[in-house]
Amino acid sequence: MATLAQRLGPLFDDTTVVVMSEFGHTARENGNGGTDHGHGNVTWVMGGNVAGGKVYGDWQGVGDAALNENRDLPVTTDFRWVLAHIAERHLKLADRQLAHVFSAMPQHGLGFQLMRG
Repeated sequence: MATLAQRLGPLFDDTTVVVMSEFGHTARENGNGGTDHGHGNVTWVMGGNVAGGKVYGDWQGVGDAALNENRDLPVTTDFRWVLAHIAERHLKLADRQLAHVFSAMPQHGLGFQLMRG
């Protein structure tokens, strides 16, 4: 990713890169003795207009009281809000366009500013 940013040169200022996966791991073993198919995941965002250098989110820990169904990290940031925020700030999509693209998105917001401007 650093090489990509470097080789883009001045184009990096007009670029936003999102790296995410829909595959997470659980904090405890599942019924098959593994840790696959959980909520634990991360999304990386980089670009010229990204308010970077921070870790965003709501870390609840891995104690018994914090886990969903006693084995999984709770979902605290909906990935659609991350993508919608980028689409609004970077792609300049209007509210009606965002509502169309992200029609099933929950109605609460991120609570942080991922993109500048």
